[in-house]
Amino acid sequence: MARYDDDLKLATCIFEAAAWHYSVRVVCRCRREGLFDAHGLWWKFQRKGWSDDFREAKRRIYCRTCSQRTGRKVRPITIETSNKPAKIRLPLPDEREWKRAVSRFRG
Repeated sequence: MARYDDDLKLATCIFEAAAWHYSVRVVCRCRREGLFDAHGLWWKFQRKGWSDDFREAKRRIYCRTCSQRTGRKVRPITIETSNKPAKIRLPLPDEREWKRAVSRFRG
């Protein structure tokens, strides 16, 4: 469920970020950042059966550059919403799936 900061809603999961038209910003320890389209990222997590909570999502996302350099997966230090346009786009859910999810969210 969303948190509030100064009467503004803050998303706590990828689905909320998608529903509110935000991008998902992921920052690695090496300070590289990725801006994901929240709709596609949510759909990937949904298909895999993973929790889309930001705290849980940290365990599923890693920096590809750091992993190639160190030989192990390096997890992000921050996952948050952003107003900046997404640079990384994943396949989107079909309209029927998205509307079903939004209906459950509002329900």
